[in-house]
Amino acid sequence: MRWAAYRDEQGRERAGLVSEMEILALEPGVTLLGLLRGDGERLAAAAERARTNPAEVRPLDQTTLRPPIPRPPSVRDFYAFEQHVKTARQQRGLDMDPDWYQLPVFYFSNPAAIVGPHDDVPVPPGTEQLDFELEVAAIVGRGGSDLDPDAAESHIAGFCVMNDWSARDIQRREMKLSMGPVKGKDFATTLGPVMTTPDELEPFRTDRAYELTMSATVNGREYSRASLADIYWSFGEMLAYASRGTRLVPGDVIGSGTCGTGCILELSLVHGSDAYPWLKPGDEVVLEVEHLGRMTSRVIEGEPLRPLRPAR
Repeated sequence: MRWAAYRDEQGRERAGLVSEMEILALEPGVTLLGLLRGDGERLAAAAERARTNPAEVRPLDQTTLRPPIPRPPSVRDFYAFEQHVKTARQQRGLDMDPDWYQLPVFYFSNPAAIVGPHDDVPVPPGTEQLDFELEVAAIVGRGGSDLDPDAAESHIAGFCVMNDWSARDIQRREMKLSMGPVKGKDFATTLGPVMTTPDELEPFRTDRAYELTMSATVNGREYSRASLADIYWSFGEMLAYASRGTRLVPGDVIGSGTCGTGCILELSLVHGSDAYPWLKPGDEVVLEVEHLGRMTSRVIEGEPLRPLRPAR
């Protein structure tokens, strides 16, 4: 199944089953997050209701899609592709830290900064080094604590494309202060275009993930191409680590981290900043993952920086 979220003409958040090029909508008041609670029976029953008696039918290409989960309970973004990590570290003269192979590390992002698959993204205040990051996100359908890595994938309701936008110059300054990415990641995370359930991807399963081509273009020029199958940490392992000593809940978003070649930072370190300049207003970024869909985002002018104190 593929599920979409949208806002109708009355401004109400709606959910619907995607069938071919149509959205078979559920009744107003039903959200995808609400359907995730439980053991999957609600989602299956809602799908049958949408197929047999949709509240409305809308053309998919004429509907402004929202993120599948517009306000997730939490967003954890991992660092799970070895090629991306190794290349970025090598270009800075650093070896791989052995702990990377022991700990699938992540950071928490801002659930209030989730934007839709075709929404504009303003340049955050104060940055001159705006970057995209090509990722896949898993959406938790069934909560749990201290999950077993082999069983944790059964807690996933579906997958979608994710763009973890980054203000690299701000991020670089913040991380020197040993607090991880803060405002450098706090302004936008794009999710969509729909949530695809795991059964749809079973024909493409590999050892750790799925054989799905991931690509990114900027202004029509291909920047990135990789496969989700190249991931080092499986989503089951990531969910298990995220649930260790705490609890995952339905709607939590688990990001894969950037695939190899999947951001300007990595590309510019290898090929130079003239070949891969930072994003600027007017640029169009298209991220696509095979069988998960395509997201198109336009970069626009943002708000000017407001100093916290007068310059010293």
